[in-house]
Amino acid sequence: MKEKTAHQIAHVLIEALPYIQKFKGKTVVIKYGGNAMIDEKLKHGFARDIVMMKLVGINPIVVHGGGPQIGDLLKRLGKTSEFIDGMRVTDSETMDVVEMVLGGLVNKEIVNMINMQGGKAVGLTGKDGNFIHARKINMTKAGANLDDAPEIIDLGHVGEVSSIDPAVVEMLGNSNFIPVIAPIGVGKDGHSYNINADLVAGKVAEVLKAEKLMLLTNIPGILDKEGNLLTGLTLTRIDDLIADGTISGGMIPKTRCATDALKGGVTSVHIIDGRIEHSVLLELFTDQGIGTLLLRR
Repeated sequence: MKEKTAHQIAHVLIEALPYIQKFKGKTVVIKYGGNAMIDEKLKHGFARDIVMMKLVGINPIVVHGGGPQIGDLLKRLGKTSEFIDGMRVTDSETMDVVEMVLGGLVNKEIVNMINMQGGKAVGLTGKDGNFIHARKINMTKAGANLDDAPEIIDLGHVGEVSSIDPAVVEMLGNSNFIPVIAPIGVGKDGHSYNINADLVAGKVAEVLKAEKLMLLTNIPGILDKEGNLLTGLTLTRIDDLIADGTISGGMIPKTRCATDALKGGVTSVHIIDGRIEHSVLLELFTDQGIGTLLLRR
């Protein structure tokens, strides 16, 4: 090994040491989605990141999405996907496919990737251990005239988190296992509900009082109007950025998920670019980090 290369490797290890010490024994919830779930190199890099976190004493919990995979299977089955304001209309037949893809195909692929890298992952849905309690979402749409009653739009088996019983996740996380969670909840009616993965990750982080919530995206983070990356954002600053239109569109619900987690007791939230290989480790163990850091104050 050349001396310059040796010094570079030593620098990386020394830089990581205080972060390993700081986060040892702490819980980090990672929402896994976007390109990081599609690109083969990124997928295996993510699995290695999760295994390394566990090996150095951090307690990682993975919550994953799977929208594109659901859409692909529905298309192959000859069923058209319908979306309203970004939410998939989910009838009983579609919900069967959602459970098959999220709770089966995607979840078990992630579990297998982590296990192949030397970890011990266990796949879960909200039905396991009565873990994620859900309630049905109905959208309301304003009438054409002021005097018209709002229209109620039935999205089918689309839900939100009503409560979480963390017992099964705590049991796994406090052992040598890595929980991998599919965002499917169960309602009081016993029906399954498809829930946004960001929301599930945020609520899991809240209930467990996680040290960090990390949301993997397909963008560098929160950008200002000139396209520059913003970081170190407080709750007040986030509200200002939404009010002036800097944070808009699909970033608003993701950012609201982050702020709710902070208000619920999570120490910090990171919105990071999952298209960068080993983005999770770069955020955790380097001085500069990547993406947008959000703090309570």
